[in-house]
Amino acid sequence: MISSMTGFGRGNLESDRLSITVEIKSVNSRFCEVSVRGPRSISEHEIEIQNLVKQAIPRGRISVHVQIDQTSGMDARIEVNRPAAVMYRDALKTLSDELELDSAVRLEHLLRYPEVIERNESTGIDPEQEWPLVRSATEAAISELAAMRLREGEALLADLHQRLDAIEEHLAAVNERAPQRVADARTRLTERITELVDEQRVDADRLEFEIALLADKLDVNEEAVRLASHIELFREALQTDEPIGRKLNFIAQEINREINTIGSKSNDSELAHIVVSMKEEHEKIREQVDNVQ
Repeated sequence: MISSMTGFGRGNLESDRLSITVEIKSVNSRFCEVSVRGPRSISEHEIEIQNLVKQAIPRGRISVHVQIDQTSGMDARIEVNRPAAVMYRDALKTLSDELELDSAVRLEHLLRYPEVIERNESTGIDPEQEWPLVRSATEAAISELAAMRLREGEALLADLHQRLDAIEEHLAAVNERAPQRVADARTRLTERITELVDEQRVDADRLEFEIALLADKLDVNEEAVRLASHIELFREALQTDEPIGRKLNFIAQEINREINTIGSKSNDSELAHIVVSMKEEHEKIREQVDNVQ
């Protein structure tokens, strides 16, 4: 079963004093990139949260948001960050002097910077007691995210099979049209030569040689066989439970290569239309593959 790289998960855990909510969102990415936002109390566990996510989600750009609310016993204090206030005062004074401004640095100027006045909320709970709750909520969010990505993967799987079916139908039309196209080319070449040269002077062996060369240039049998093989390989990859996004992307490139080669050998409007239809289906496959884990 394949998995999509897009999804959302939420985990919520409450104790008698805390309410912890962890939300995880993921979007497409070639690699696994995890960013974590939350209160300072979890900063030292950020790497652990990233590792939890990476163990379950091998690919995707993933954002984790941790919110901790106190349900009782909140002790809130307003504190002045004096080093930050001094830094901003000196920077503003230096800028004022360089620009030769008359205005002085006043308190209201410093209060515009949120770092100067800080609200310090203490839960009264040891961070090491808080972390197990955050971890459990994170694991629940990861589980929900993974389940959603699997559901999205089911839709992707159905669509990819549908696109492959369409390409196979077009390929069957190519195989049906290709022999007739060579016969038509043979007839046109023979008629053209007899128009330009007396029929009695036409070298039959030379004509057959030229027709053989033309047939070789127009022959798409090898490309059709390889295309069918790539489609089969693509279907086999879809049946695995391992991350296959990169593998599918490579096979899709090979499918595109064979379709383009068939198109380059098309000197026939009917065949050209078939190739255009195959390219349209392949483009939809490529777009979907970019979302496969």
